[in-house]
Amino acid sequence: MKIICVDDEELVLNLVVNKCNELEEVSEVEGFSNPLNAIKYLKSSEADIAILDIDMPEMNGISLAIRLKEINPDISIIFLTGYSHYAIEAFKIHAQGYLLKPINKEQLKNEISYAVSKKAPSKYPHILARTFGDFDLLIDGTPVSFERLKSKELLAFLVDKSGAGVTRAVAFAALYEDALYDRKMQKQFDVIIRSLKKTLKDNGVGDILEIKSGEMRINPDKLDSDLYQLINGNAQAINEYRGEYMSSYYWASITEAALSRQTEKRLDI
Repeated sequence: MKIICVDDEELVLNLVVNKCNELEEVSEVEGFSNPLNAIKYLKSSEADIAILDIDMPEMNGISLAIRLKEINPDISIIFLTGYSHYAIEAFKIHAQGYLLKPINKEQLKNEISYAVSKKAPSKYPHILARTFGDFDLLIDGTPVSFERLKSKELLAFLVDKSGAGVTRAVAFAALYEDALYDRKMQKQFDVIIRSLKKTLKDNGVGDILEIKSGEMRINPDKLDSDLYQLINGNAQAINEYRGEYMSSYYWASITEAALSRQTEKRLDI
């Protein structure tokens, strides 16, 4: 595990770096007294955790954490300060830890362990439906190519429903807005469904789609999604959400609004 520490007080910085080096799970520690140097470092190097002093003159820890998250959304943040009134601001950006000075080794170890426990077990789950921004289905980190854009949108709509079954008519209304669901369009929509089934089967993940009793659904137990992680309160997913959800699809705006309300409530600690 690699950690960066930022504190404008050299004595405190050296103390934190030394305590981190005493922990068996820590493989490397880099210390910075200037926040700008930490930003520059992270642009070219990886780090798992950033331990940041909040009260710094040139750039406070809250602003620094936001900059670091922009560079590396996966980095966990632990704030360090002598003032407890900063706690609410710290958790507004979903910090994984908060330490009051002076710290001791046991407290530091506990906060690092907690931060690690909040990380996703794998950066690229075997089957991942990515919904933040544009929609993609990834298998072992590689996006799936769809023969028809409407087939991809149908899959996105089913992922949005989080495992709930939907009829063909309901799915058609979402994808085609005001189009008439007549016999011609029913046949066209059947082509879309068959194309989706073929794409999933050809990529070895056909079992994530279930069609029975006139309804279609995605089995959420057979794939992962940033949407499902966020709903379940996963810290990494919350950190990665930037207010954009399946941007290409108009019907996704309802869920986008709900996600925004949910994240706002989490900020009001």
